[in-house]
Amino acid sequence: MPDKKKITVAVISELTTDQRVIRICDTLQHMGFDVFVYARSEKNSLPLGQYSFRAKRIHCYFKSGFLKFGEFNIKLLLKLLFKKTDYILANDLDALVPAFIASKIRNKKLFYDTHEYYTGVPELKNAPFKKSVWKFFENRIFPKLETIYTVNDSVKRLYDTEYKKNLAVIRNVPVRTVVKPIEKPLHWKNRTVLLMQGIGIHPGRGGIELLEMMKFMPDEYLLVYIGWGTQWEEILQKRTAWSLQHKVEMIPKMPPEQLKQYTPHADLGFSLDGFDNDNYLYNLPNKLFDYIQAGVPVVATAIPEVLKIIEHYHCGICLFSNEPEKMAEAVIKLYHNKEYYQTLKNNARIAAQELCWDIEKIKLQDIYKPYL
Repeated sequence: MPDKKKITVAVISELTTDQRVIRICDTLQHMGFDVFVYARSEKNSLPLGQYSFRAKRIHCYFKSGFLKFGEFNIKLLLKLLFKKTDYILANDLDALVPAFIASKIRNKKLFYDTHEYYTGVPELKNAPFKKSVWKFFENRIFPKLETIYTVNDSVKRLYDTEYKKNLAVIRNVPVRTVVKPIEKPLHWKNRTVLLMQGIGIHPGRGGIELLEMMKFMPDEYLLVYIGWGTQWEEILQKRTAWSLQHKVEMIPKMPPEQLKQYTPHADLGFSLDGFDNDNYLYNLPNKLFDYIQAGVPVVATAIPEVLKIIEHYHCGICLFSNEPEKMAEAVIKLYHNKEYYQTLKNNARIAAQELCWDIEKIKLQDIYKPYL
């Protein structure tokens, strides 16, 4: 029996909470590839999970800025130059440069999964020099890539227009599994639970506005954040400053399998990406599909890709204002209309049957089958 073709995967995340990379690597492993992942070790990284593929983290000393990216990229390049492999898969622009260099030096096929419109991220909005550096690398590498896929049609159109490339689309839909929820926390009982989950609790993603909304919500409502992000500490501080501890709970990030045990206890799931930068505007977040899989109606901002899902499946509502008081009015109105709320809940369960990895992964398999 011939040896399996080896794919070495590069990602700058810690991996454990990166559901997209885990799903894709698991699918490739089960297709018959031998998959090995290089990820990055972070200060608060969760332990690596039990995966069907192998994974190792690269320890880095620098935690922020260009030194963070520079150190990881140099160390990753050295790993890729000497790792026995047939193919390389780079996830996002912050892992693409060393992957591209290694693929050229070693004459290896390179796949590229761009999870977002990278140069549109808010961190680069007011940092023109940093943005120009990333754009410099993207402009020189992207046109030379042959196999590229991304997360949704909006990001695809941006790259197709800019680089005249026809990207494939692999959406961030979850695996359908039978989840046994945890026992509902005692203090959640007899409360209406509003949930914002995920590791992307950053500026521009509605975390602060959602917290401020709770000023206008009756005490029967409980807002729960589960995750992490650069705005996490600010939300913690404002929760105390605004005396909202009795209305707002904050649970640190956890592995996706554990998180899925909490999600079904939510009454509404929130996804509030803003309109002020291209990356969030054209985003299609994991949490949207996680709520739907759990049968939880969604409350979201009307960014194009999310609006398309909600209007097609009628599984939630879109907010057209991020003013906290108006958000509160919309949420209360929705939840108090029990018949309408139940319809959204039923529709979420129906949508879950289509918006799942069992269907989506077929497109991924078609990309990689010629290289088995």
